[in-house]
Amino acid sequence: MRLTRTLRIASATAVGALALTTLGLTAPAQARPLALGDTAAECFIPETHSDESDAARGGYGQDHRDITVTEQRAIEARTNAILKAKGQPTLGAETALASGTVPVYFHVMASASGAGDVTQAQIDAQMVELNENFAGRESTAAADTGFTFTLAGVDRYYNNQWHKDRQSTQYRAKTRQGGADALNIWLVDFGYLGIATFPWDYSKNPSIDGIRVHWDSLPGGSIANYNQGKTATHEAGHWFGLYHTFQGGCTATNDEVADTPAQGSSTSGCPEGRDSCSLPGLDPIHNYMDYSYDACYNQFTPDQSGRISSMWTAYRAR
Repeated sequence: MRLTRTLRIASATAVGALALTTLGLTAPAQARPLALGDTAAECFIPETHSDESDAARGGYGQDHRDITVTEQRAIEARTNAILKAKGQPTLGAETALASGTVPVYFHVMASASGAGDVTQAQIDAQMVELNENFAGRESTAAADTGFTFTLAGVDRYYNNQWHKDRQSTQYRAKTRQGGADALNIWLVDFGYLGIATFPWDYSKNPSIDGIRVHWDSLPGGSIANYNQGKTATHEAGHWFGLYHTFQGGCTATNDEVADTPAQGSSTSGCPEGRDSCSLPGLDPIHNYMDYSYDACYNQFTPDQSGRISSMWTAYRAR
């Protein structure tokens, strides 16, 4: 069986995510697969996340449509209004890019017996990976986003419920540190590779802002094809305001980024030359915001960098 990246949405606009449909293991007992033909076919509704405000929902192939075009347009309009009020160019405009240093807080949610208690070396390696990826050092085609990451703190908890990402709203509110500009990473054991909140939702619920990442996806982890630390890069991309490259499917609007060709569906593996959409361009399988294997990822684009800059200015800059 293979591992695929799939999305779950904790609210209509709040979360971007990767899910583990298989790890060579069965899905968590608390998750159930939906029947084909259901409006969210091939996805999981994780009952462990019942403390989220809305139904947790997503799916391989159709997940990106959970944020409707109307909602997407509203997010863009809201962001542009904020940028204009700050005297800044709107989304997509040619402008000098923002930059910043992001403090990163790791919250290791281990089990009572110590499962998931990643080493400091793994955390350090994850920090290196984030900095390499956001600096565009993995490919000549990659953009330097201008953002760097510094380790601000590590805490460890030994709680079986938190380890399995149960009571997630509660544990995030109890443990989150820093302001809107601080990236909090909770390392948990759940049926996903990762889950992230978007920046435009920070003001509504700052206490849960951040990303949740499967602890075994860090560098040196044991999840085949997803153990180089790039799940955290993908989720941090959402945290900065990026959609999946296949957001909206084969449409001109797509992911609101002009230089990522439209995709009809997400990628699995690293299929060179894949073209799932009739619009111009091959699928951006090497982009950190697709669902490719970690080894396949090597870039953010210049326009993604511009979107990160605008979203940072609108929602996260001090």
